[in-house]
Amino acid sequence: MARLIRGASKNARFFIVDSKDVVQKAQDIHKCSPTAIAAFGRLLTAGIIMGAGLKGDDLMTLRTDTDGSLNHMVVTSDSLGGIKGYLSNPEAELPLKSNGQPDVGGVVGKGMLRVIKDMGLKEPYVGISNIQTGEIAEDIAYYYYTSEQTPTVLALGVSLNDDMSIKNAGGYMIQLLPDSEDQFIDKLEAKIGAIRPVTELFDGGMNLERIAKLLYEDMEDENAEKLVEDYEVYEEIETKYSCNCDKDRFYKGLVALGKNQLEEIFSEKDTLEVECHFCKSKYSFSKQEFENLMN
Repeated sequence: MARLIRGASKNARFFIVDSKDVVQKAQDIHKCSPTAIAAFGRLLTAGIIMGAGLKGDDLMTLRTDTDGSLNHMVVTSDSLGGIKGYLSNPEAELPLKSNGQPDVGGVVGKGMLRVIKDMGLKEPYVGISNIQTGEIAEDIAYYYYTSEQTPTVLALGVSLNDDMSIKNAGGYMIQLLPDSEDQFIDKLEAKIGAIRPVTELFDGGMNLERIAKLLYEDMEDENAEKLVEDYEVYEEIETKYSCNCDKDRFYKGLVALGKNQLEEIFSEKDTLEVECHFCKSKYSFSKQEFENLMN
């Protein structure tokens, strides 16, 4: 089961997620190349983490528009652990880097990150920042620092089995609270620099609670029993890849095209088939379903 825990200490709040099942579902739907799913899985994981900070029925969309061969990716999440997404070129691929890791930065490239929050107001909030590395985690941390003035540490990872199934996927985010103590910041920076990649933590059998403890363990204590500071886990959320599309939603979208465009579409064929970007579900519409609008 994919799940997320969130909590806080005196100086920071944290989110930790195991997104393996979510990324596997996305891979089943979109049939990505190894490097494309490494990138897309990171963005999905980030979307789950960022969505967990929303309230009520709020929604968040992350969109990358870049000059790499992926071109753009979109994920939408909610406060209950729901996530969905699509990418424009799931077959995008590059050779492995010299360290044997997928070249996520290369396939993503540079460009813009848009963070769109729909909070039920007349207009959604839109935050924009540069994608400078294409590594996803670094670029979202940069967004938080420049657009929301929130110092953030974000780690994301996806690893694959030989058969292209998802071996592990997940990540964590730590955000400093206002007036954080310098001593805590120094210890946190030292700790993050020494921690292995998140997929290796999962490989080693660590669960989310153990990773939380690892993040707060004092590096100076050889027995790892002393904490940098006390922390508390507030909530656990089950996460899932879910799409809320249905035929009625697509029908309303087609109606919005207007009479003239519908007449043009159905002048060439009697049936129109549309496909959901997020889940690949297909819906068929006959010309008769729009007769009242076109007459």
